[in-house]
Amino acid sequence: MAVMKIQKTPSIRRMPTYLHKLVEMQMEGVPFVSTTQLADYMNLEPIVVRKDIGITGISGQPGIGYKTDKLIAAIRRFLGWDSVIEACLVGAGSLGSALLGYDGFENYGLKISTAFDRDTAKIGSYIHGREIFDYKQLPELVAQLGLKLGIICVPAPCAQAVADQLTDCGIKAIWNFANVSLKLPEDVVVQREVIAGGLALLSVKLGQQNSLINAEEKNGN
Repeated sequence: MAVMKIQKTPSIRRMPTYLHKLVEMQMEGVPFVSTTQLADYMNLEPIVVRKDIGITGISGQPGIGYKTDKLIAAIRRFLGWDSVIEACLVGAGSLGSALLGYDGFENYGLKISTAFDRDTAKIGSYIHGREIFDYKQLPELVAQLGLKLGIICVPAPCAQAVADQLTDCGIKAIWNFANVSLKLPEDVVVQREVIAGGLALLSVKLGQQNSLINAEEKNGN
């Protein structure tokens, strides 16, 4: 599958955090927001925030900033979160169950309509209010519900087979939580989430911090 290049990726990754803050400000009755306020919250330079917001196509008012509600709407529209897409989840283990239990997805335009597993102990049970269906029923239910997005939460050795099954059923987008690169048709988009990647960054930052502390202590002595 060809690699899809997404422009402004760092800006896009910051959008949910902007949105979280803006919704909070909206609930507090704040009618306007400036790039300086968002920059302070995000620990960024105002010019970075201005460029990030600029990709949504909205314009602010000099000396005033942006209307809070209009900026929220612009970000949601840019991200495609102004409507809800329904998805299926495959793999109702610890991670899959946690995703099923996260109520915030619908604020981000995502609704997990149904979940599948091969474990007979899980099939027919309910996890966070959703029935877990037999994986064998996946083609039937995906077609019946008209789903186009699949979420993979299975062990890495099983992920490619699950992805193939999903695409055979007409799924056109996959959110992959398995630590493996998938080989899929050109017309299927994939977002791979490697949880260990965040832990790796945290570990390196912690190591660097400890090195600085040790160096300062050594110099102090």
